[in-house]
Amino acid sequence: MPKKLIKKTSKSAGLAPGTPVFIGDMKAEKVKITVIDYDESQFQEKYLKTIEECFPLKDKPTVTWINIDGVHDIEIIEKLGKRFDLHPLILEDIVNTGQRPKMEDFGSYIFVVLKMLYYDEKKKEIEGEQVSLILGSNFVISFQEREGDVFNPIRDRIRNAKGKIRKMGADYLAYGLIDATVDSYFLILEKIGEKIEGMEEELVTKPTPETLQTIHNLKRDTIFLRKSVWPLREVVSGLQRGDSALIGESTRVFLRDVYDHTIQVIDTIETFRDMVSGMLDIYLSSISNRMNEVMKLLTIIATIFIPLTFLAGIYGMNFKYMPELGWRWGYFVALSLMVFVGISMFIYFRRKRWL
Repeated sequence: MPKKLIKKTSKSAGLAPGTPVFIGDMKAEKVKITVIDYDESQFQEKYLKTIEECFPLKDKPTVTWINIDGVHDIEIIEKLGKRFDLHPLILEDIVNTGQRPKMEDFGSYIFVVLKMLYYDEKKKEIEGEQVSLILGSNFVISFQEREGDVFNPIRDRIRNAKGKIRKMGADYLAYGLIDATVDSYFLILEKIGEKIEGMEEELVTKPTPETLQTIHNLKRDTIFLRKSVWPLREVVSGLQRGDSALIGESTRVFLRDVYDHTIQVIDTIETFRDMVSGMLDIYLSSISNRMNEVMKLLTIIATIFIPLTFLAGIYGMNFKYMPELGWRWGYFVALSLMVFVGISMFIYFRRKRWL
């Protein structure tokens, strides 16, 4: 089943701005809330049964990462938004999962929307979900449509105190989540690149109708990738060049590296788009050339049989005074003449390299 490039937003039509209405596929039966609270000397990770359990962490000096899997429960989103003073439009964007990647600075916090992408090995296609991040002075809140993400390396670094993450603030944690999301794009690009290489060999050897379908699927994948990744360049650029006090200068250096990776991903996607478009032209040319070869062969066969049909037509008129009709060897002479004409024309076509 082809992926939907545009999600329906008719549910929110006519409602007041800032009214949270879930728009998307129900991917989690129950909302899962996890909290990781840490500083350089201590670390704590736990699962919460209710959203109220994370409210006291807002004013703690440690760095707190609140992760919510499932954004279909509007009540939980509204309670969290009220406790952390989130704008109603932010809550609306969180539950409306058709947002494009973007960044908005509200002074006391920064709102970031990303697209987390996966490659489904069974379906052989790209799937994605919206990830929303709220960066505060000492906390990061992440909202995901379903359980399962690419953030496990970040969790392991926090648990094992690897790298700088336990020594840095919430801005570095937000950078780590964005960086992990961008790095996952390279894995998808490798899969797409392998499929394109295989298609190029198939196009040269023996293209089939299934080849055309595969090309169209690749084209949809590249469009989906471009739609999901292209706006991310503006997001990362806004984070590294903005004047928000929530992002320190030491973190901006790392954000520049993410920006470079984003540009590299976009360039690769554009290259793949051009290659897929060229593959479609090659496929049409291959089919046209094959048809031309078939028509050429049929034309040569028809051309060889034209004089033979002419001879057969003449000696098939059976006029009374045709002298050849009375010859004892007339049939064999006429048949030998036809064979000679046919072989002569075949040799002529071969010398002209028409065969």
